[in-house]
Amino acid sequence: MGSKFDILIVGGGPAGISAALTACNRGKSVGVIANPPETSKLNLAESVTNYPGMDGSGAQILEKMRGQLSDSTAQLIPGKALSVLPLGKSVGVAVGNDFFEASAVIIATGISRRPLCEGETKFLGRGVSYCATCDGMLYKGKKVAVLGDGEEAEKDIAFLKEIGCDVSAFSGKGKIEILGDMKADTLVVNGETVKTDCIFILKETLSAESLVNGIESERGVIKADRSGKTNLNGIFAAGDCTGAPYQLAKAVGEGNIAALAACDYISKLN
Repeated sequence: MGSKFDILIVGGGPAGISAALTACNRGKSVGVIANPPETSKLNLAESVTNYPGMDGSGAQILEKMRGQLSDSTAQLIPGKALSVLPLGKSVGVAVGNDFFEASAVIIATGISRRPLCEGETKFLGRGVSYCATCDGMLYKGKKVAVLGDGEEAEKDIAFLKEIGCDVSAFSGKGKIEILGDMKADTLVVNGETVKTDCIFILKETLSAESLVNGIESERGVIKADRSGKTNLNGIFAAGDCTGAPYQLAKAVGEGNIAALAACDYISKLN
């Protein structure tokens, strides 16, 4: 049996860290369930230029954020949350063989992404990106490829064209392979070979229901109000798991807001 906290946060990315720091500043006991920072989408960003007061690579920014988390009173719980269970006036979270309990839980898991094609994982951060609005400016005026369909892909293709990129778009279906040496430079789609400076891969989010039974979601995106409150008592959500835009500033802001809402919920609960 694990510990009991005021607030448990599932996820150690920007949204989760922001929520943890805010909750700690409000005097709450906080546990943060987190995978290694290398698994964070932010860690793969070559350069972050749109977050006020902080710049550098995603890995550098995440390292600084994790340092702030270490300096706080929050307890880091390494591992992967397997399930989040509403228990009436508290919420339980299973992490491996351990079980933790809290008055409130904030889901800040980001988006889990499975490899779409051969070479994708090998070249992440080296010519393969998951975020056109994050890394697109690095390839201004260059040739890029986009894998994905739907509204998000259309918006990202439009954005890349606006900044002067020569865009080749593909649905992401069929046999796909990414090739290169030190950096990805070739995309093979159903036998067609395309030379490119960067490949942006856009994917559907994975189902939130697998983590929290009964949580209201749509196409894997958790439905939450502006305070981060979900349809389940004591469970809040922040960051990429609540949908687009998938931006650092949005994730940090939502983490802060969800933590304040969770603190307010606990005060009323008591």
